[in-house]
Amino acid sequence: MSDPLAEKAQSYLATLCGFKPGRRTGSAGNRAATDFFARTIGRWGWAIDAEPFSCLDYRAGQVLLEKAGRSFPVRISPYSLPCDVTAELLAVSSIAELERGECAGKILLLRGEISSEPLMPKNFPFYNPEDHKKIYALLEAKRPAAIVAATKKNPAASGALDPPPLFNDGDFDIPSVFCREETGGAIAGAAGKLFRLLIEAERIPASARNVIGRKKPDAREKIVVCAHIDAYEDCPGAADNASGTAVLLLLAELLEDWAGEVTIELAALNGEDHYSAAGQVEYLRRSGSGITNTRLAVNLDGVGYREGRTAYSLYDCPGRIRKKAERCFREDPDLTEGPRWFQGDHMIFVGRGIPALAFTTDRVEELTAEITHTHRDTPDRIDPIKLAGTASALRSFLAGL
Repeated sequence: MSDPLAEKAQSYLATLCGFKPGRRTGSAGNRAATDFFARTIGRWGWAIDAEPFSCLDYRAGQVLLEKAGRSFPVRISPYSLPCDVTAELLAVSSIAELERGECAGKILLLRGEISSEPLMPKNFPFYNPEDHKKIYALLEAKRPAAIVAATKKNPAASGALDPPPLFNDGDFDIPSVFCREETGGAIAGAAGKLFRLLIEAERIPASARNVIGRKKPDAREKIVVCAHIDAYEDCPGAADNASGTAVLLLLAELLEDWAGEVTIELAALNGEDHYSAAGQVEYLRRSGSGITNTRLAVNLDGVGYREGRTAYSLYDCPGRIRKKAERCFREDPDLTEGPRWFQGDHMIFVGRGIPALAFTTDRVEELTAEITHTHRDTPDRIDPIKLAGTASALRSFLAGL
């Protein structure tokens, strides 16, 4: 590799993916990553804003589900409370069955329709379907002693996890585990019998930081370029989202001498893969009404995937910005305009009427279904030359604005 910018991108990827136990918001690895980001962009004269905020981390230990000496393979739901319960098992497969069920004090098996997609955290601030709210309300009213959820792969909601947890929620206080559909079927065959469920787990009060770097911070308007620095659980998180963070680091150097008329804000947001989106909520809280001074938000998530091309999409952008994007990005053979997507951090701006530009891969469905949220999301999945090209194209685009 002879491109110095690509070599730096590769180094940034390796560093970000090397923090242990990972970059889960609130963890030691996450704090090391934000320290690294702040230290690196500080070299290029960026004014750093990195106030800590409170969040929740967790530890998971032993788990056991058994009936009369027979054990069933289950996994602890992220942020579950601990328990050691011996109780009758009740199985339900729909909201109607849950409404009718006598659940108090029992181990409740959720399978079939009612567990067909992961539930949004009960207090998630940006999106929460009514049927998810209803399930939470019923569970809290019915008061089972613990929950076993049988789930199946759902890339649109939980990436490549197989099976995914039904609950990923530090605000939900019923202990829970999850398992594959076929395991759920075997458990359901013994409904009405006594089961023992042991969960060793602990919720850990923690802190984390967004890291915001600014050039020309006193200008009346700003352009925000953001990427989430956190990763899911203990995964390496190369495409999700060390690659986007690496592009921010490249831009920090490329824009060292920024002399435009607006503030440039590089925002490493910390919580896109956290159940409470804690960093995004904190960013909006601290921005207050001043967020309306944002002329444009640019989000980077899933960029540089070796397969396919990096794709950009526009959201409520005026014609001048759209034309400039088309002129700048068509010169890069690894960039193409792609379909819009609505699961990233650009939506916290779009929801407030701010024009946005989002970058990911044109193979996002493949990436999500096969790689995202797993230990397969490693740096070798990312082409550092594509990251360097994206950073250079963004520099030209921002200079033109």
